[in-house]
Amino acid sequence: MTKVADLVARLQEFHQLTAQTPLYNPVFQLSLDLSRRLEAGEISLDDVAGLVSELECDALQSRAARLRRLVDPASAPAALADMIAEDADFDAFAARWQHPQLHAVFTAHPTFLMTPAQSDAVARAASRTDAIDESACPPASERPEITLPYEHGRAMRAMANAQGARDTIVRQLLGHAQAMWPDRWHELDALPFRLATWVGYDMDGRTDIKWHTSVGFRLQEKAERLERYAASLAEIDPAHLLLDTLCKAQAYTAARAGDFARELSDPAALSAAANRLTASDPDKLLSLAPIIDALEAEARDTEGTRAVSLRTLAAAMRADGLGMGWIHFRVNSSQLHNAIRRRLPEGHEIEVASRGALATLRQMLAEVEPLRSNFAALAIESSTAIRQFLAMAQILHHVDADAPIRMLIAECEQPATVLAALYFARLFGIADKVDVSPLFETESALEHGGRFLDALLREEAYADYARSRGRVCIQTGFSDAGRFVGQIPASLAIERLQGRLANAMEANGLADVAALIFDTHGESMGRGAHPSSMADRLEWPLSPWARRRFVRAGIRLEPEVSFQGGDGYMFFMTSELALATLTRIAALRPAETDADVAADPFYRRTDLSLDFYRAIKDNQREHLESKTYSRAITAFGLGMLNETGSRKSRRQSDLSADRDMSLRQIRAIPHNAILQQLGYPVNVISGFGSAAEGNYEDLGALLAASPRGRQMVRLVRAANALASIKTVAAYGELFNSAYWASRTYRGTETALAPACEALASYLTKDDRNGVFRRLASRLRVDALKLHRLLSQVPDDAPMEGREHVRREIGVLQALRLALLQHMFLKAVSIPAFARANDISRDDVLEMVFSLRVEDALAQLRRAYPAQVATLSDYNVDEASDYPDGENEGYSAIHRDYIDPIEAAHALNLRISAAIANQFGAHG
Repeated sequence: MTKVADLVARLQEFHQLTAQTPLYNPVFQLSLDLSRRLEAGEISLDDVAGLVSELECDALQSRAARLRRLVDPASAPAALADMIAEDADFDAFAARWQHPQLHAVFTAHPTFLMTPAQSDAVARAASRTDAIDESACPPASERPEITLPYEHGRAMRAMANAQGARDTIVRQLLGHAQAMWPDRWHELDALPFRLATWVGYDMDGRTDIKWHTSVGFRLQEKAERLERYAASLAEIDPAHLLLDTLCKAQAYTAARAGDFARELSDPAALSAAANRLTASDPDKLLSLAPIIDALEAEARDTEGTRAVSLRTLAAAMRADGLGMGWIHFRVNSSQLHNAIRRRLPEGHEIEVASRGALATLRQMLAEVEPLRSNFAALAIESSTAIRQFLAMAQILHHVDADAPIRMLIAECEQPATVLAALYFARLFGIADKVDVSPLFETESALEHGGRFLDALLREEAYADYARSRGRVCIQTGFSDAGRFVGQIPASLAIERLQGRLANAMEANGLADVAALIFDTHGESMGRGAHPSSMADRLEWPLSPWARRRFVRAGIRLEPEVSFQGGDGYMFFMTSELALATLTRIAALRPAETDADVAADPFYRRTDLSLDFYRAIKDNQREHLESKTYSRAITAFGLGMLNETGSRKSRRQSDLSADRDMSLRQIRAIPHNAILQQLGYPVNVISGFGSAAEGNYEDLGALLAASPRGRQMVRLVRAANALASIKTVAAYGELFNSAYWASRTYRGTETALAPACEALASYLTKDDRNGVFRRLASRLRVDALKLHRLLSQVPDDAPMEGREHVRREIGVLQALRLALLQHMFLKAVSIPAFARANDISRDDVLEMVFSLRVEDALAQLRRAYPAQVATLSDYNVDEASDYPDGENEGYSAIHRDYIDPIEAAHALNLRISAAIANQFGAHG
């Protein structure tokens, strides 16, 4: 069994045996076959590496095919031309294209799974029209250290391609308007998309982003954008008079970016950098308004393609300002609460949830007088929240005076929190350029969000602020919501919240301002982005039902979504993919909907749908509160996952804390990623079947008749097509004492008898076998009900090659289980060593069993240091007969135990990446 095809066939044979023995586990049986061959020396770790390489390549090709299917680059140019020609009336044409159909935000949570070479190869394969082959599989390369600057660089590359694609669309829009309406085309201010990023500005959950990091990134972005503007203008006219202005501004900005890229902890260094940035300088460009006016005036005085090109450049400047796009800062509500307490009038104390807090903040807002600030004030500020407002003030004063900044507030559950943010915006004189946006993603925030919005929009100070800004902004998060509520209940709760926003805006006289709804999610089914199609991806977070609530109230909708990290950036990795992505989105028109379409029965039959929603949510809550689920998810810690981002996936803890790790210690994306690796996306699938118990026919008929219902079913089917409860159960068998005690029964594998006996003895006290068995049993009962429900609903998006993909994932899982058995056997066979620094041999074993492999290897290398010097390295006169064998020092222990554990774990992580690529995203 040295070929993947052999393993797939063998797994299929084992699956057939489940008809005879229902509890038979094909995945674990294949892993046992592989383990026996590996321990007998019939296959080596190098052979396993060859199998993993083949499966890695298949997974990368699968990912490229999925990306191509979602956006279809080959059809994009023709689709764009047809779409632009749809409107025969100029006013209708302008109305469609003068407001963004979508705000695209390039975020960077930890999803940088693929190496740069792999990302490039997958993107190139997806961009072409020929068959996807092994060109999607580059030669092995080192994974880079994923730092914040790395993430920022990847974000800027994706945004640059998005800018280029948007320019292509705008150029064609203007060219069409020029030909169709020569007397009016200059009235068209085309703005089909807006771009933004929070990479380097998101302070929620991290302390490694310093204030000068954010300022430095904004200066880098300004320098890069000015360079791109200058290049575009040079293509139009290499001798254009404005080129000198842009080039000098770019050089000045690049120098200032260099100042803020240095270490600025020394007051003298900061003072020098700040003074250079704040000083008056003829090349310090703070607004593009005069340049935009000049370009548009010139375009009116010329004709043909030059005029279109000038207007295209002006449109890009109007869209992005002096940066690669707009920027989003983010803080946690608790940081704002701590900050506002420092500004309370003397003798005042407030409880943020109380009515008294609102009264106090109303008074503070009415009386606040703006304060000047500088970089020294920013440097000495200790409050994270105030520091963010000070940083925004300096950026608006000294980098870009025009582009507004979003202030996102995580875990925002009280209107007073928003008023506190508005207070600081006014205190530092930037309220006219800052959009405060509360984030709703906890169960409590979603449940009470409607009342929150009613109360907030009734506040006169906030309503006046929203009118002056021209928009009400909210953010809805799918990562934590999906983790703690379940993906389907989260989407339905978010949808209801969006509807409540429309009601609140209408009721409070704010229908004349826009509603900007930022739906943050990732690409995988585990965190809010529907995998079936681009249409589903856009409608899942902001449904037609929710859109209609705004349309019927006369409220202009500005949808905003995130393209997250190494997964989301794939849509913009090449110019072809970027154009295809934006074209597909523009064709779907996510900011619009038909207000007169017939009501979806899912919302009309609330006697069925509300109970269905509540039952799924209750099922998900039972898992979350279950010690069984928590222990299974944390059984291997985060050891199955590669490092995929600069933001830490969990808080640090010691070994004893690892043994009782809480799900709340693990962030949402790694939580989802672990579910993928264990073989079952619980937070997507679980509860959907059980919620229909006793009512399969009626609910099946409702889901089949409802567009929203069929969308839910497509999500569940997409997850279920890749899921395997047998795999979940197989991981529990690793900790089954009886398995290890029986493995060498009847004289088989006698060489392993001592190790197996030691494992059997050690694992008698381990709870993980029972935990996985109980979880698998619960999932199986729910799955039986799911299959009954799905039999009532036609499959309108069958997964192509479903069984082949399932088998390949099964083979990957079996290989990993065999490697884990190899590691366990090696670890338990290492000779006992003296206890040192409170680390015992049992602690090292537990580290291996929990896949804290790097920690275990560090302890083993300390206990058994490798001999780095030999006799020949020394020039001594006296002869020596010792050492008299090959295995000098502890080299044999390294060769026979430590090195194989390290090599096996490296293969485990490659398998993790391959499984994630088959799912289409990391977590």
